[in-house]
Amino acid sequence: MPTVLRLLNWRFHFYSDEGMEPSHIHVDTGEGECKYWLEPVRLARSRNINPTELRRIEVVIFERQQFFKEKWYEFFQH
Repeated sequence: MPTVLRLLNWRFHFYSDEGMEPSHIHVDTGEGECKYWLEPVRLARSRNINPTELRRIEVVIFERQQFFKEKWYEFFQH
């Protein structure tokens, strides 16, 4: 499960067995986890994360969308 970014208490990662799905990123907050699709950016699911924190995470994903997509394709294309 490659970690691509740590920011605040969030760990942005993906699971190595999900290469057949569209590009996405998982975020572990320590209290819960969420998954965002990257093209376009939208919430796929969340567990134990309040709406305010989800919005803050989404802002980071929008700001770093290209970075996350590059990391996704770099990992799954090799």
